[in-house]
Amino acid sequence: MNEVPLHKDLPLPDYDHLPAGTLPTRISGLEEADVAQLITYEKAHGNRLPILQVLEKRLHDLQGGAVPRGPQAPDTPEVNTGQPDTPQSASVPGPPVNPPSQGDPTNPAQPRA
Repeated sequence: MNEVPLHKDLPLPDYDHLPAGTLPTRISGLEEADVAQLITYEKAHGNRLPILQVLEKRLHDLQGGAVPRGPQAPDTPEVNTGQPDTPQSASVPGPPVNPPSQGDPTNPAQPRA
């Protein structure tokens, strides 16, 4: 039996936390050996049937002549880099500020005149 790979050696970053629905896209650029490595890891750790089915189907396709497509290391938007997706300009105005004229009737701390 194959030796179980360490989490840090897996071809997909943060593999354990990827949503199952994104897995087919994430593994589309992987080679046969990388998919086999994920299968070995999954069987030893999560052993989740839906995940194993996706991985085993991809491995079978690769063994049947399918060619890896897409980037080798696809983007992982689930991984938070701490940076916003789109930079926002400082010139973007916020909502208008309209202070109440003589107090706010819904706020008992502000008396009405």
